[in-house]
Amino acid sequence: MTNSIDVDMRAPAWTESSGETRREALGTRLIAGVSVPDSPLITAALEYAQKLSEPYLFNHAVRSWLFAAKIGHLKGIDYDPEVVAVGTILHDIGLTAGVSGSNRFEVNGAAAALSFIKERGLSNRRAQLIWDLIALNSTPSIALHKEAEVALGTMGIGLDWGGFGFELIPPAEITEIISAFPRLKMKDKFAETCCHLVAARPETSSDNFLRDFGERFVPGYKPVSAVDLLMNAPFEE
Repeated sequence: MTNSIDVDMRAPAWTESSGETRREALGTRLIAGVSVPDSPLITAALEYAQKLSEPYLFNHAVRSWLFAAKIGHLKGIDYDPEVVAVGTILHDIGLTAGVSGSNRFEVNGAAAALSFIKERGLSNRRAQLIWDLIALNSTPSIALHKEAEVALGTMGIGLDWGGFGFELIPPAEITEIISAFPRLKMKDKFAETCCHLVAARPETSSDNFLRDFGERFVPGYKPVSAVDLLMNAPFEE
């Protein structure tokens, strides 16, 4: 992750397209002191994430959403709140036992999320933003320079994961969110989850942060080297 949070958010404002729910039509609700959008899709995403995830991982997803909503409000960002909600709530489902695939966990999770929302009336554009948010959230050096929805979701996730941008939100508000959705030893449990994935599918870990957990905690782990890939390419020079 990176502690860079002041990025250019000049993405186009969300406008209505055929089949989309207008932002003004979304309901609102208060969760842990944070005003967030309310819609059947968001409720379904919460239920889906909770069904798949261990409690610590579900709480992380919800806190990430709430932090993203707070940052969006504080920074005056214009964005699609339903896309950010669904993307942040589902951003780590690729780490769960219920989501499998041959790709790195972020891509598996993005594919599962896309399948989940496929028949729910979202435009291709909004679905693509959700896919990008999930697939890129652990690569902030790219995600923070994408559309407002992708960047903002990544900010909320980064704040809860590594404390990046921690100073943006008043301490009392952070405390209220964590009290409502406790961390449940997240540091240890997230590390255990990553190590399990490295051991089970090492081929998916060389080019994301799983590599760091593997090198530090998984005995015998040998990631693929980009240097070897270049030097072993089938060309003379």
